[in-house]
This record gives sequence, structure tokens and C-alpha cells, in this order.
Amino acid sequence: QDWLKVLGLCTGATSQQVSKMARRARGLVALGAAAFVASRCLDVSFVAPGAGNAASRRDVFAGGVGALLGVAGVVEQADAYDLMPLPYAYDALEPSIDKATMEFHHDKHHNTYVTNINKALEGKTQPSLLELQKTAIQSGPAYRNSGGGTYNHNMFWKEMAPTGTGGAPSSKLEAAITGAFGSMADFKAKFEAAGAPGARFGSGWVWLVLDKGGKLVITSTPNQDNPLMDGVDGTAGLPILGCDVWEHAYYLKYQFRRPDYLKAWWDVVNWKQVSSWYDDALAGNGASV
Repeated sequence: QDWLKVLGLCTGATSQQVSKMARRARGLVALGAAAFVASRCLDVSFVAPGAGNAASRRDVFAGGVGALLGVAGVVEQADAYDLMPLPYAYDALEPSIDKATMEFHHDKHHNTYVTNINKALEGKTQPSLLELQKTAIQSGPAYRNSGGGTYNHNMFWKEMAPTGTGGAPSSKLEAAITGAFGSMADFKAKFEAAGAPGARFGSGWVWLVLDKGGKLVITSTPNQDNPLMDGVDGTAGLPILGCDVWEHAYYLKYQFRRPDYLKAWWDVVNWKQVSSWYDDALAGNGASV
């Protein structure tokens, strides 16, 4: 596997990107082998035993190529989950979230979740990241912690935008929030309270969720759990907004002052994206991240 290390050093690619390139390289080798089989099977001088016509030769060709591609993983081998690139610069969320925190949070913590879920799924059927969430708790710690962590962070990066560019909630979402919580100000206060250390002790997330009854509710979950997971300790439903309250999300800037982090976080919420996810949730669809 030394050539994979060299490839990573030469290109600056992440481990997931190198793995994907390696799978594609193996696929190209398999395709070359398939082309050779085709040239032999379709040659007029070749007739498989018991086959006396062109249709039989095509059947042999299809079976041989299919077997080769299956062995090489070209057809059935799913691509690994990738570390989602940030949709903005590391310092774009300042002063709410500092550059150093974003670098460490994305490049180290998020990358670890992606790496570990890919290891857990190696050689297995790989569903979409959204589909993986439903049975993550029952499937085991790697699915729950790393699969959940990968999904949650993808959502987290997308639901934020550079300061001053996130817009406002759509009229539909704002009306729903006002109807559920009294006002936007009341909603933010209740959301912050749900994420405060007294309510969510230790690591976890605080969410705005469309519950199974079609109502907006605020809930929190421990660790990397989320409301999409069957058996979650919290309100199940379709999350449209989530704030990471693990210490690694804020400690470099805020230290023990999690409430200050939560309050500052509103300045970088991408309400355009959140409103779009609310529309999806009303249609019964989870956020595809």
C-alpha cells in the first residue's frame, strides 16, 4: 500500500479521497480486463462449448464481464463517504466562531467521524448517509457515533453562512415558529436554554425538529445522536436546525461559556437553508446532506 501513501503526499488528498482514487484505479484495471475478454469472446473464431451463434457469444461476454466487474467492486462497491468541504472560508464565521476552532473542528473532529464510519462499512452495503441514521443506534457504536457525527456535522456546516449573509426565515417558517413558541425571540431563548449545560449536560446537540405530528419542537440529544434515529433519547422527527454543543465546537473562544456561544451562533445561521429543509420536512423528507 506504499503507492497509496505516495499518492496522498503528492496530491495533498485526504485519506478518503485517496481511497476513492484507489477504488477507481482498480475499476479501470477491471475495465481493461473486461475489454480483453470482449475482444476474445466476440472474435469470430471463438465459440463457447455448446454455443453456435452470436447471441450465445454475447451471453458469455456479458457473464464474464459482469463477474470481473463484480470481483473488482466496480458495480457493487459503494463509494466511501467523503469529508464534506466547508462551503466558506475557515474565518468566514468570525466573530461568532473563530478560524482556529473551524480548522480543528472540521479537519480533525469531523474527519475522524468520516474515517471511522468508512472503516465500519468497509466491504458492506453502504446506504445514503440519511438512510444510515434510522437504524444507527441498533447497528452499533460505530454507526451511532461516527455515522451520526458525519451526518450531524454535514448539516451543521450547511446550516451556517458567513456573518450577515444567512438571510431570514421564510414567511412560512417564521409563522410556524411564532405559532409554536410565541415569537422568534421566545424561540431563540428556549433553544438556547435547551442547549445550556443545565439542560444538556456534557456533549450533545440541540435541535429544531418537525415532529411526527407536524409540529415544530425543540429537543436535545446526547453525543452524536440525532432525531432521525430510532430509539433516540429525545423527540424523534425531522431536524431542520441543529447546534453542536460539544466543547470542541466552542471551547477555544468561549471556554466554559456555552451560553455565550449559543447566543452568538444566531448571527451565522443560514436561514435560507433552514427554510428549505423545513419545506422538505413538511413533504416528509429528511435533510439530505
